[in-house]
Amino acid sequence: MWSTAAPWCAHHRIRLLLPALSALFFVSVLFFFLASPRSSPSFFAVPASRYTLCPDLLYQVLWTLPGSYGSPALRREHSPAGSRLIWAQRRVAEWRPCGWWRTAIPAPPTRNGYIRIDCYGGLNQLRRDLCDGIAVARLLNATMVLPRFEVAAYWNESSGFADVFDVDYFIEQTRGYVEVVKDIPEEISLKEPFNVDCRKRKGHFDYVETVLPALLEHRYISLTPAMSQRKDRYPSYAKASYCQGCYNALQLNKKVEAKAIELLDAIPKPFLSLHLRFEPDMVAYSRCEYSGLSSKSMEAIEAARGQDRNVLTGDAAHLWRNRGKCPLTPSETAFILQALGIPTETNIYLAAGDGLMELDGFTSVYKNMYTKSSLLTHEDFERMHGNTKAALDYYVSVNSDAYVATFFGNMDKMVTAMRTVQGLQKTLVLSRRAFANYTAAGLAEDQLAKAMWDAHREDYIMGRGSALPEHCFCELKL
Repeated sequence: MWSTAAPWCAHHRIRLLLPALSALFFVSVLFFFLASPRSSPSFFAVPASRYTLCPDLLYQVLWTLPGSYGSPALRREHSPAGSRLIWAQRRVAEWRPCGWWRTAIPAPPTRNGYIRIDCYGGLNQLRRDLCDGIAVARLLNATMVLPRFEVAAYWNESSGFADVFDVDYFIEQTRGYVEVVKDIPEEISLKEPFNVDCRKRKGHFDYVETVLPALLEHRYISLTPAMSQRKDRYPSYAKASYCQGCYNALQLNKKVEAKAIELLDAIPKPFLSLHLRFEPDMVAYSRCEYSGLSSKSMEAIEAARGQDRNVLTGDAAHLWRNRGKCPLTPSETAFILQALGIPTETNIYLAAGDGLMELDGFTSVYKNMYTKSSLLTHEDFERMHGNTKAALDYYVSVNSDAYVATFFGNMDKMVTAMRTVQGLQKTLVLSRRAFANYTAAGLAEDQLAKAMWDAHREDYIMGRGSALPEHCFCELKL
């Protein structure tokens, strides 16, 4: 009798142990994968030794496992579908860097001349122009001289490319995509490059038809790319150069990176990086009217408005706001974050410049807020150029546990793209359009909070709202 029962018991013991063994194996693989360094360093990436395992990711994985890990009690406690935290929602689509541009498409051996990309503005605009210029240099089959960052009085800025980025790394990473040199032949360098400014060109135009003749004639030109040029019409080799140069070749130089890591280490973990925009010039430029602001804020807005930025009124103002053109106030931002289930005790790094108005409307709700000036020494902060400060915000935002933007500007486009490159999906751009439309419809308090939850949840689970360049990033159905 025992001899008959023994095989049955052994068989069923194995069946009972299989779920637990499977779960143990899966968790071991998960820990190994997440704790291992990545195969290639990404732009602004934290060194591999700094990687941490996010608890909510572990919960989501364990929720799908068989046996006791997938018990109904655990599912109720950590079920993404039942949670009111935006990051806990189960996504159905995400974006990843496309694989096709990871291999360079060799350029012809003979070059048509030298091109220097002239970039204007703060760091965000400089990088935008530089990324576009890399594609143009490859499109024209030109050798690219190190870019020139123009002195910008408005931004209180005088730093150059090498003051922020690692030059040798940039040259190495763009090898095979576009040729980049530090120096040019003496007979060419003795003369100033012929200037070609494309900033004011409207609509689509052909760089080959409009710029190549000047390059062939003068052999050395300086170019400021057009802001609105469509890159989806470029040939594949120019698109690949854009993607590689913009997302794999820009790395902070050692000095700036060391300061960025120091800043990142000083922020309590976990934390959310918030890019909040509500400066006087930002509000003045929007031409939107706000009520309930302090007299100090109103005076600052009027001073920045000038004569050509009059406030819109009547139907025009209503239409403009409903199209999402008006910046969110700090108090509106706090309201939306609460609607998305972001706990008020969350550690928040404020990635923003100087001059933010009405900040009390945010800090009265989210009190654990940190800034560059509060975490760095006064001497360090005062010595920094504007581009260096912006680079620190970039580094922290790209490597934060979560990133939220209230306005989708140049910084936000680059941060969301770089977080996507690194596989960091807790990224969200708040919808000014949804907030304006629902408040215009009379929604308030709980009703408004639910409407904002529904709108942002839909964007988050569908992987929308990041406006990633489709020639560099591909949608992945989960």
